[in-house]
Formats: sequence, structure tokens, C-alpha cells
Amino acid sequence: MKKVLIFILFFFHSNLYAEDLFKTLSNAFKNNSKLNAERASLNAVKQDINISRGEFLPSITLSGDAATQKDTNRKNQQGLSLQKTHSEPENRSVIVEQKIFDGFSNYNDLEKSKLEFKYAEFKLNKLEQDVIFSAAKAYYDLGYNFKNLEFNQSNVELFERQVESDRSRLERGEISLTDFAQSESSLAGALAKLITAENELISGKKNFQKIIGSNAPKEINLGIVPNLKIPTSLNTATAISDQINPRLNLAKIDLEIAKKELYSARGDLSPSASISYQRKKNYDLSTTVDEREQEEVKASVKWPLFKGGKNISSVKKASFKLKEKELILKDVSDQVQIDTANAWTSYNSTKSVLDATSVQLKAAEIANEVITLEYESGNKRTTLEVIQSRTLLLDARKSFAKAQKDFAIAQFNLLASIGDLYLENIK
Repeated sequence: MKKVLIFILFFFHSNLYAEDLFKTLSNAFKNNSKLNAERASLNAVKQDINISRGEFLPSITLSGDAATQKDTNRKNQQGLSLQKTHSEPENRSVIVEQKIFDGFSNYNDLEKSKLEFKYAEFKLNKLEQDVIFSAAKAYYDLGYNFKNLEFNQSNVELFERQVESDRSRLERGEISLTDFAQSESSLAGALAKLITAENELISGKKNFQKIIGSNAPKEINLGIVPNLKIPTSLNTATAISDQINPRLNLAKIDLEIAKKELYSARGDLSPSASISYQRKKNYDLSTTVDEREQEEVKASVKWPLFKGGKNISSVKKASFKLKEKELILKDVSDQVQIDTANAWTSYNSTKSVLDATSVQLKAAEIANEVITLEYESGNKRTTLEVIQSRTLLLDARKSFAKAQKDFAIAQFNLLASIGDLYLENIK
């Protein structure tokens, strides 16, 4: 019954810590200012699609003007003076214009706008995963800071008790003054490490607040890692990365955008055609015409043969830019594979280190307990041996806590490297 109760309590606390981690990641996801700015940018880019679609639709323009005219000092061909005139002409018109052909520039501009929207989506996706990873790293770094402070506080308490015990033993003549000086020196060193740990915790909390946007928790369990969808092999990780990695997809879309820009530049060398309809109405046009209506249907064809070399240079520029994007894509593809391999290696190595430090910690705890008991019982153990065993125990505790932190972060880093670090994948 007792074992069942312990299991229930452990399971309950584990769920609380897991929920705390998920809440931390969710807060960073919602509150991060860079993310919110990128989301606003995505909405702005989306409007470029509507703007490009507008090039396919007719344009309708209403215009009008009114004026006051006075004609004075009028003379006919014989030099005789004519009567002064006064008129208030008014013109109204409506123009409907439709592009028929534009060298496919409008089509390529629309396709480019769609690609730019996809680019903005992947850019937001990449930033979201970067923020989740940064939040997870800040969370586990802070967890290590808590543990490091706890270990150093415990170490100081042990050395304080040892100094008090050794003072009594020195008075009884059981140890030498040198042994007592070693105890005091070790206490001073432990206090210095404690001060460092306290300052590191303060920095960790500030970093947590900056990245997450909320106050730091009072406790973090480094042993709690959510159930992440880790690839089963490096080949699997690489295959996933080739499909969904946002950096790689950004480079691919950037190449497609460069192609559309080249096609648009070539379109500027092609003829264009449009048709327009205009209806005008004039009032008080002249002394002889009081009102007039006009209708005009016009077809226009333009072919830019020479623009001072500007259009040719635009095509060349777009061609060079396309070549640049091809080279960048290859470089990004190679780098993504390297980063995926490094993340996979780090994940496996941190797991091995975690197992090794767990064994190291158990051995250090047993050794310290035995040596301390033998020392306090007046056995042949020296003060230096006790100090060394406690130093080894502190190092083992810190190494194990760091290994827990590194292993947790390595899992998040692996998913971020392949581009699969989403909140819905964290349970």
C-alpha cells in the first residue's frame, strides 16, 4: 500500500511539473514580441496576393473638373473688338480599362506574391520553433541553477557541521590544527561557490523572464522531460528534415521567387495590350456648345523596344540573382544535414553521459557516506579524505544535474534541427 501511495504521489508531481513546462512553452509562444510582430507581418504579406490579383481585373476611374473662364480683349481678324465672354465649363468622365496581355508579368507577379506568402509562413514557422527551443533551454537552464544552488547550500551546511565537530575534536586532541585549518578552508571555498550559484540563479531567472514573458517558477524538476516524437535513427531524422525543415523550405521558396522575378523581367521585353472604354460629358463647353457627350473605345498595343538598356539589365540582374539562390539552396541543404547529424550525435552522447553520471552519483554518495561515518567514529580516515569525498559528491551531483539538463535540451534541439518542434508534439 505504501509503495502504491508513493507511486501515486510521484505520478501526480510528475504531471504537475510536465504541465508547468508546457505552460512555460505556451506562454513564450503567446507572449514573445518577435513572434507577434512576425504574425502581423504575415497578415501584411497576405494582402500582396490581393494586390497582384487586382492586375487581372478591370480598372474603373471616375473623374471630373469644373472651372471658371473669362475671355476679355477679344478681337476678330479685322481687329474689331468682340464682346467679353464668361463660361463655367464642367467635365465628367468614366474610364474602364482592361489589360489583355502583359507579357505574363501580371501572372508571374501573382505567383511571386503567393510564394512570398508561403515564405512568410515558413519564416513564422521557423521563428515559432526557435522560440519554443529557447524557452525550453531557459527552463532547463533555470532548473540546473536551482539544483546547483541546492547542492552548494547542502555542501556549506555539511562543512559548517564539520568545522564545529573538528573544533571539538581539536580541543580534545583528536585532530591536529592542520586538519582543522583544512576544514575551515573548505568551508570558505564552499561559501564562495554558494555565492556564485546564487548569482547564477538570479541571472537564470532574469533570462527566463525575458524569453518567456512571465515570472520564473519556484521549482523545476530536471528529470521531467515531455514525451517528444524523437526520430528512431539518423536516416529517419535526415529524411524528415529534407521534407519539413523550415530553413531548407525557405531557401527552396527563395529560389522559386527568383525564377518568377526572372520571368517578370523578361515580360518587360514583351508587348502588352489593353482595351479601354471612356464616356465623357461636358457642360458649358463653349459659347456655341452648351452640352456634349462622348464615347470612346480604344485598343492599345505597346512594345518596349529600347529603354536605354534598363530592361535588358533587369533580365541579367534577375539571372544572376537566380544563380545566387541556387548556390544558397545547396549550401543550406548541406548545412541542414550537418546540423541534423550534430543534433542526433548530441542527443545520443548526452543520453550516454546521463547514464554514466547516474552511476557516478550513486558511487559518490556511497563513498561519502562510508568515509564520513568512519571519520566521525574516529577511524583512520583523515580530514583531507572527508573533504575530497564531499568535493567528489558535489561534483557528481552537479554533473548528473547538468547531464539531465543537457539531455532534455538535446531532445528539443534535435526536433528543432529537423523542423518538427511544435507545441502539439510536446505531451
